Amino acid sequence: MKYLKHTCLLIILFTCCIANAQNMQEGFAYLENGEFAQAKVFFSAILKEYPNNKTANLCYARALGLHDNPEKANELFSVMLEDYPNDFEIELNYAESLLWNKRYKDAKEYYTTLVTEHPESFPALLGYANTLSNLKEYPEALNYVNRALTASPNNPNALVSRKYIRLGYASQLMQGRNYNGALSILDDNLIDFPKDKDTLLNKANIYLMLKKGEMAKAAYREMAITTADSIVAYNGFALAEHTNGKDKKALKYAIEAVALAKEHKDTTLIKKANERYIQALIWNREYKMADEAIATETQKYPNDNSVLALSATLGMYRSDFKKSITDYEYILVNDSLSFDGNLGIANAYFADGKPNKAYKAVDKTLNIFENQKDAINFLGKLNTIYSPNVEEQLGYSYDNGDNKAYFSTTTLNIPLSTKWSVGAYYRYRKTENTVTDREAEANDFKAMASYQFHPKVSFNAALGATAVTSFKNDYNQLLAEAFFKAKPFKLQDLEVGYKRDVQNFNADLTDSEITADNFYINYNISSNFKLGWFTQYFFTTQSDGNQRNLLFTSLYYSFLSKPVLKGGINYQYISFTDRRPEVYFSPQRFNLGEVFVDFIKSEEAIENKGMYYGLNAAAGYQFIEQDKKQGTYRLQGKLGYKFSSRLVANIYGLHSNIASATAAGFTYTELGFRLKWTITKRPLFRTKKNK
Repeated sequence: MKYLKHTCLLIILFTCCIANAQNMQEGFAYLENGEFAQAKVFFSAILKEYPNNKTANLCYARALGLHDNPEKANELFSVMLEDYPNDFEIELNYAESLLWNKRYKDAKEYYTTLVTEHPESFPALLGYANTLSNLKEYPEALNYVNRALTASPNNPNALVSRKYIRLGYASQLMQGRNYNGALSILDDNLIDFPKDKDTLLNKANIYLMLKKGEMAKAAYREMAITTADSIVAYNGFALAEHTNGKDKKALKYAIEAVALAKEHKDTTLIKKANERYIQALIWNREYKMADEAIATETQKYPNDNSVLALSATLGMYRSDFKKSITDYEYILVNDSLSFDGNLGIANAYFADGKPNKAYKAVDKTLNIFENQKDAINFLGKLNTIYSPNVEEQLGYSYDNGDNKAYFSTTTLNIPLSTKWSVGAYYRYRKTENTVTDREAEANDFKAMASYQFHPKVSFNAALGATAVTSFKNDYNQLLAEAFFKAKPFKLQDLEVGYKRDVQNFNADLTDSEITADNFYINYNISSNFKLGWFTQYFFTTQSDGNQRNLLFTSLYYSFLSKPVLKGGINYQYISFTDRRPEVYFSPQRFNLGEVFVDFIKSEEAIENKGMYYGLNAAAGYQFIEQDKKQGTYRLQGKLGYKFSSRLVANIYGLHSNIASATAAGFTYTELGFRLKWTITKRPLFRTKKNK
């Protein structure tokens, strides 16, 4: 504990014989000034001439223990206790030597006797307080340090001890997520030590964890008294702005920190400022500049953990997860207890499609850093993904062709391991036309399974049936689905599959019993320069002999990442071999071009008890056969609330005039509600022991 450095010299001056005091004044000065090697030599020489001098023996043992041999010092005090039984001065030194040897439980037992027999003794009370603090029994430690200050008001050693006891207590409360309690304790410290750097840094850290960036900045600002502190503060400002989602401001402060550090010419502070600058470059997706800066730092500090952590972070942002894993492995070779290394590699394993390794890494992190918030949040994220969940969706739709539909969908997903998952799907849909009074109902049932047989490839399948009751025709049909999902290259996603379904947009179409066999491919290419390209192709054969080709492609650009703001251009082409306008919309040539914008804050990106939302708007033109172009629009939105990591709910709406399954020149509106509940706190394959 850091505070022990300030309090291990509690008993430097002892009651000594007047005859010897003058002769040993030089040795006392060595002890007072922390020059323990010189004190050891001095009192060793005294003992050669006066081997039985009590004061010299005490001082020699203290010098020995505080310099380099606490075990030998403890032995010497034990011998002295035999020679001078019940000598309180020797008892105090013996008790303190137990602290030097980190025998805190023994020290607690011994000090308990001392403070019982000498309840007003300042050194006994303070030594006991420090012992309790080392045992992390902070409330009782505060009680005894306050009693020590009553015995010796405003004693500087006791005040310093109380400061570090409070810092330890605040850290303990913070780990238990009692942030208000921790802040209150830290505020008490600022009464004793106004503008104390350690205390203000701890306050700022709590505010950052609470995502209160402005309050964190206020704490940093208060501690910025010297130039060195100002550099630390600017670094803190950058992190606070990142927490606020203002990465451009973060980069500005990081640049100021670098400039001030170079002026100050402190090597350590220059290194810290450069590290924050590189982080800010990464946050702003200035990857090339960040890469060059990391290379420069690597030359200065080869195999340095903080530089390796920056390289790993850059790899995560670039989706180069294997590079990040390698960097984190080097960090753990250098320091197996590194927090950045252990939690960082857990995140990298998960991003690289290796959840089992991610679980092992985060378990190890929590064994080392008990109750650490970021590690707990990451473990909670894993548990939510791999725990059984059920999702319910209710909806209502209508169009200007007098068609209405009511539907509900229930999906149950049960992961059996990180590779295997099974589930069930049920959908009820009722359609009706208010002019013709025709109705149809469909009940769809499917059993589902998925298997991830490679970190980059998974297979999904579903098999079931639909039972339809319509105004003329009742029937059952097979439903089937099978698809592969893969990441063939970095920043690329591929899905190839087959799906058999029944056309059921309205009552007439449902009654026609038209089944469709769809073969499709989805391909998405992202980039590190904010540009992306998504393409989808469907080839469909229908039971009525018709065939359809559908191509959709979208070129988009990401303007913001938190929340997501992106826009772009969409193009869609549809072609049927035969036109069947009397049954469904089936042009031989259909083209659609539109511009769109998405504004999204996803449920995965928010804290518990927070709102999430999505807004999509598009406008353009559609070209049907040889007809004149028609203006199109599409609006879609949702608003939801994350009650906890296990429960989310949202409402949604969609309105469009784009030609669809029935005809051109129509408008379609859909409104609905969705609820998703993660049934258990942890996966079924995770025991309570390894939760």
